Amino acid sequence: MISQKTKYAIKALMALADEVAAGGNALTIEEIAQRSGAPKRFLEHIMLELRNAGYVGSRRGRAGGYVLIKRPAEISIGELLRQVDGPIAPLPCLSRRSYQRCEDCTDEASCRLRKMFGQVFWSYLLLIESLTLEDLVAEGGLPEMGVV
Repeated sequence: MISQKTKYAIKALMALADEVAAGGNALTIEEIAQRSGAPKRFLEHIMLELRNAGYVGSRRGRAGGYVLIKRPAEISIGELLRQVDGPIAPLPCLSRRSYQRCEDCTDEASCRLRKMFGQVFWSYLLLIESLTLEDLVAEGGLPEMGVV
């Protein structure tokens, strides 16, 4: 599962992307909190992380606030998940960027858990890596899927 922090980050970016699409300006932290449903105090920390990661910029002054500095089509949902929550692999031995050998594994090549979770994870990765913020804010959005 993704964390609440990641959900708030995605919702904040969606609010900023919607504002860009409407031809609007920067949004204050209060406006982002209202539109995203994220608590303002929690959102301040998230927006700082998103700024440091290069997704958003901040403007000072009367018309100040946060703005997207990347196009929504350039913001990968998979990369955003990693940026906010860290590795997304179900097992440490499947992570591309934070690989660690499982302590209780004697042979990765014959590990049935690694093989089974690896197949599921690679399918998930293909999908999540293909999604962008633009996909989430596009008219009509993503197709509905059954809840698991």
